[in-house]
Amino acid sequence: MSGIFSSMADNLALGSLDLAGLALLAFLLFVMGAACSAMLINWGRRHHLGSRYAMPLMLEAFLLLGFGILGWIAHPSPDFVAVAVPLLCFIMGLQNATVTKISGARMRTTHVTGIITDIGIEFGKLLYWNRNVHNPDRILADRGKLRLLVLLLASFFIGGVIGAIGFSQIGFLFALPFALLLLLLAGPPLAEDAATLVRKMAKR
Repeated sequence: MSGIFSSMADNLALGSLDLAGLALLAFLLFVMGAACSAMLINWGRRHHLGSRYAMPLMLEAFLLLGFGILGWIAHPSPDFVAVAVPLLCFIMGLQNATVTKISGARMRTTHVTGIITDIGIEFGKLLYWNRNVHNPDRILADRGKLRLLVLLLASFFIGGVIGAIGFSQIGFLFALPFALLLLLLAGPPLAEDAATLVRKMAKR
Protein backbone atom coordinates (compact mmCIF):
# COMPACT_ATOMS: atom_id res chain seq x y z
CA MET A 1 0.00 0.00 0.00
CA SER A 2 2.93 2.37 0.59
CA GLY A 3 3.97 2.09 -3.06
CA ILE A 4 0.41 2.33 -4.36
CA PHE A 5 -0.35 5.37 -2.20
CA SER A 6 2.90 7.04 -3.29
CA SER A 7 2.21 6.33 -6.96
CA MET A 8 -1.28 7.77 -6.57
CA ALA A 9 0.18 11.07 -5.30
CA ASP A 10 2.89 11.02 -7.97
CA ASN A 11 0.51 10.34 -10.86
CA LEU A 12 -1.93 12.95 -9.57
CA ALA A 13 0.87 15.54 -9.54
CA LEU A 14 1.89 14.53 -13.09
CA GLY A 15 -1.69 14.76 -14.33
CA SER A 16 -2.00 11.01 -15.03
CA LEU A 17 -5.50 10.80 -13.65
CA ASP A 18 -6.20 7.33 -15.05
CA LEU A 19 -3.20 5.81 -13.23
CA ALA A 20 -4.02 7.77 -10.08
CA GLY A 21 -7.56 6.41 -10.29
CA LEU A 22 -6.29 2.82 -10.55
CA ALA A 23 -4.09 3.35 -7.50
CA LEU A 24 -7.06 4.83 -5.62
CA LEU A 25 -9.16 1.79 -6.56
CA ALA A 26 -6.45 -0.58 -5.29
CA PHE A 27 -6.21 1.40 -2.04
CA LEU A 28 -9.97 1.36 -1.51
CA LEU A 29 -10.15 -2.39 -2.19
CA PHE A 30 -7.43 -3.03 0.41
CA VAL A 31 -9.39 -0.99 2.95
CA MET A 32 -12.59 -2.84 2.03
CA GLY A 33 -10.85 -6.19 2.49
CA ALA A 34 -9.63 -5.19 5.95
CA ALA A 35 -13.09 -3.87 6.83
CA CYS A 36 -14.70 -7.10 5.63
CA SER A 37 -12.38 -9.13 7.87
CA ALA A 38 -13.18 -6.94 10.88
CA MET A 39 -16.92 -7.26 10.24
CA LEU A 40 -16.78 -11.05 9.95
CA ILE A 41 -14.61 -11.47 13.05
CA ASN A 42 -16.66 -9.07 15.16
CA TRP A 43 -19.90 -10.72 14.01
CA GLY A 44 -18.48 -14.11 14.98
CA ARG A 45 -17.32 -12.75 18.34
CA ARG A 46 -20.75 -11.23 19.01
CA HIS A 47 -22.36 -14.64 18.33
CA HIS A 48 -19.69 -16.53 20.34
CA LEU A 49 -18.51 -18.54 17.35
CA GLY A 50 -15.27 -20.50 17.51
CA SER A 51 -14.95 -20.00 13.75
CA ARG A 52 -14.79 -16.19 13.86
CA TYR A 53 -11.25 -16.20 12.45
CA ALA A 54 -12.03 -19.06 10.07
CA MET A 55 -14.70 -17.07 8.23
CA PRO A 56 -12.33 -14.50 6.65
CA LEU A 57 -9.84 -17.31 5.96
CA MET A 58 -12.52 -19.25 4.11
CA LEU A 59 -13.44 -16.15 2.10
CA GLU A 60 -9.76 -15.60 1.32
CA ALA A 61 -9.47 -19.21 0.16
CA PHE A 62 -12.37 -18.88 -2.29
CA LEU A 63 -11.08 -15.55 -3.61
CA LEU A 64 -7.58 -16.99 -4.06
CA LEU A 65 -9.10 -20.01 -5.79
CA GLY A 66 -11.02 -17.69 -8.11
CA PHE A 67 -7.87 -15.67 -8.81
CA GLY A 68 -5.88 -18.77 -9.77
CA ILE A 69 -8.58 -20.17 -12.07
CA LEU A 70 -9.32 -16.76 -13.61
CA GLY A 71 -5.62 -16.16 -14.27
CA TRP A 72 -5.24 -19.62 -15.82
CA ILE A 73 -8.18 -18.95 -18.18
CA ALA A 74 -7.91 -15.23 -18.96
CA HIS A 75 -4.22 -14.22 -18.74
CA PRO A 76 -2.72 -12.22 -20.50
CA SER A 77 -5.92 -10.34 -21.28
CA PRO A 78 -5.83 -6.65 -20.23
CA ASP A 79 -9.27 -7.17 -18.71
CA PHE A 80 -7.79 -9.81 -16.41
CA VAL A 81 -5.23 -7.32 -15.06
CA ALA A 82 -8.02 -4.81 -14.39
CA VAL A 83 -9.81 -7.44 -12.28
CA ALA A 84 -6.77 -9.18 -10.74
CA VAL A 85 -5.09 -6.15 -9.15
CA PRO A 86 -8.15 -4.95 -7.19
CA LEU A 87 -8.96 -8.57 -6.25
CA LEU A 88 -5.45 -9.14 -4.89
CA CYS A 89 -5.60 -5.86 -2.96
CA PHE A 90 -8.88 -6.96 -1.37
CA ILE A 91 -7.34 -10.35 -0.49
CA MET A 92 -4.27 -8.66 1.04
CA GLY A 93 -6.41 -6.33 3.13
CA LEU A 94 -8.52 -9.28 4.25
CA GLN A 95 -5.48 -11.34 5.23
CA ASN A 96 -3.62 -8.50 6.89
CA ALA A 97 -6.57 -7.54 9.07
CA THR A 98 -7.26 -11.18 9.98
CA VAL A 99 -3.70 -11.84 11.12
CA THR A 100 -3.65 -8.49 12.93
CA LYS A 101 -6.80 -9.47 14.85
CA ILE A 102 -5.55 -13.00 15.59
CA SER A 103 -2.17 -11.79 16.87
CA GLY A 104 -3.57 -8.87 18.85
CA ALA A 105 -1.85 -6.40 16.49
CA ARG A 106 1.57 -7.98 17.15
CA MET A 107 2.15 -8.74 13.49
CA ARG A 108 0.94 -8.02 9.98
CA THR A 109 1.75 -10.25 7.06
CA THR A 110 1.48 -8.29 3.83
CA HIS A 111 4.20 -5.67 4.29
CA VAL A 112 7.77 -5.69 5.52
CA THR A 113 8.55 -2.08 6.49
CA GLY A 114 6.80 -2.31 9.86
CA ILE A 115 8.32 -5.72 10.58
CA ILE A 116 11.86 -4.50 9.93
CA THR A 117 11.23 -1.35 11.97
CA ASP A 118 10.05 -3.43 14.93
CA ILE A 119 13.08 -5.73 14.56
CA GLY A 120 15.34 -2.66 14.70
CA ILE A 121 13.57 -1.36 17.81
CA GLU A 122 13.88 -4.67 19.65
CA PHE A 123 17.50 -5.11 18.49
CA GLY A 124 18.29 -1.64 19.82
CA LYS A 125 16.80 -2.63 23.17
CA LEU A 126 18.84 -5.85 23.11
CA LEU A 127 22.10 -3.91 22.58
CA TYR A 128 21.27 -1.20 25.14
CA TRP A 129 23.71 -1.16 28.07
CA ASN A 130 21.94 -0.93 31.39
CA ARG A 131 24.51 0.28 33.95
CA ASN A 132 22.34 -0.80 36.86
CA VAL A 133 20.92 -4.26 36.20
CA HIS A 134 18.72 -3.93 39.30
CA ASN A 135 16.97 -0.81 38.03
CA PRO A 136 13.27 -1.66 37.57
CA ASP A 137 13.12 0.80 34.66
CA ARG A 138 16.02 -0.78 32.76
CA ILE A 139 15.65 -1.27 29.01
CA LEU A 140 14.93 -4.87 28.06
CA ALA A 141 14.22 -6.39 24.67
CA ASP A 142 11.15 -8.52 24.12
CA ARG A 143 13.08 -11.57 22.92
CA GLY A 144 9.93 -13.53 22.15
CA LYS A 145 8.64 -10.72 19.95
CA LEU A 146 12.04 -10.39 18.27
CA ARG A 147 12.11 -14.12 17.45
CA LEU A 148 8.57 -13.92 16.09
CA LEU A 149 9.42 -10.92 13.89
CA VAL A 150 12.58 -12.55 12.51
CA LEU A 151 10.62 -15.73 11.81
CA LEU A 152 7.91 -13.71 10.08
CA LEU A 153 10.46 -11.83 7.97
CA ALA A 154 12.19 -15.09 6.99
CA SER A 155 8.84 -16.68 6.15
CA PHE A 156 7.93 -13.68 4.00
CA PHE A 157 11.20 -14.01 2.06
CA ILE A 158 10.98 -17.80 1.68
CA GLY A 159 7.35 -17.50 0.60
CA GLY A 160 8.35 -14.93 -2.00
CA VAL A 161 11.04 -17.22 -3.42
CA ILE A 162 8.67 -20.22 -3.50
CA GLY A 163 5.92 -18.09 -5.05
CA ALA A 164 8.21 -16.74 -7.78
CA ILE A 165 9.56 -20.21 -8.65
CA GLY A 166 6.10 -21.78 -8.55
CA PHE A 167 4.57 -19.05 -10.70
CA SER A 168 7.38 -19.31 -13.27
CA GLN A 169 6.90 -23.09 -13.52
CA ILE A 170 3.14 -23.54 -13.11
CA GLY A 171 1.58 -20.11 -13.58
CA PHE A 172 -1.58 -18.92 -11.89
CA LEU A 173 -2.62 -22.44 -10.93
CA PHE A 174 0.15 -22.31 -8.32
CA ALA A 175 -2.33 -20.30 -6.20
CA LEU A 176 -4.62 -23.34 -5.89
CA PRO A 177 -2.60 -25.35 -3.33
CA PHE A 178 -2.53 -22.33 -1.02
CA ALA A 179 -6.27 -21.83 -1.44
CA LEU A 180 -6.72 -25.51 -0.53
CA LEU A 181 -4.52 -25.06 2.55
CA LEU A 182 -6.68 -22.16 3.71
CA LEU A 183 -9.80 -24.27 3.12
CA LEU A 184 -8.34 -27.05 5.27
CA LEU A 185 -7.49 -24.58 8.04
CA ALA A 186 -10.86 -22.83 7.99
CA GLY A 187 -13.06 -25.87 7.39
CA PRO A 188 -13.01 -27.65 10.80
CA PRO A 189 -13.98 -24.62 12.97
CA LEU A 190 -16.77 -23.71 10.55
CA ALA A 191 -18.01 -27.30 10.46
CA GLU A 192 -17.97 -27.45 14.27
CA ASP A 193 -20.02 -24.25 14.56
CA ALA A 194 -22.43 -25.52 11.91
CA ALA A 195 -22.89 -28.78 13.82
CA THR A 196 -23.52 -26.86 17.05
CA LEU A 197 -26.15 -24.73 15.30
CA VAL A 198 -27.89 -27.85 13.95
CA ARG A 199 -27.96 -29.42 17.44
CA LYS A 200 -29.46 -26.24 18.91
CA MET A 201 -32.13 -26.13 16.23
CA ALA A 202 -32.96 -29.81 16.78
CA LYS A 203 -33.59 -29.17 20.49
CA ARG A 204 -36.17 -26.46 19.80
